[in-house]
Amino acid sequence: MPNDTAAQVIIIIAVIAALTFLLRAAPFFVFSKQKTVPKYITYLGTVLPFAVMGMLVVYCLKAVSVTAFPFGLPELIAIVFIVAVHKWKHNLLVSILGGTALYMALVQTVFQ
Repeated sequence: MPNDTAAQVIIIIAVIAALTFLLRAAPFFVFSKQKTVPKYITYLGTVLPFAVMGMLVVYCLKAVSVTAFPFGLPELIAIVFIVAVHKWKHNLLVSILGGTALYMALVQTVFQ
């Protein structure tokens, strides 16, 4: 039985990898014959990154309770830090990594 399970896991991972590759390559196949990219695709390329970031912020903050300890303070401090670092450095990766590290430090040490 262990060999069957390992084979199933390998097959599942291979199928997921192949589908991920095909989904990411699909736009290149679809638009390869056209000389210009359609306007709605260009529009989605400019709008979707901001929409996804907004959705992720809402998703991350949906379970924060402002009526019980720690009253959302670690999240608020981390958000203010992320915004300040991003305004200062203009580097999304540094902002997010720094904010995540600060949040984890606050949750694990200060707001236990």
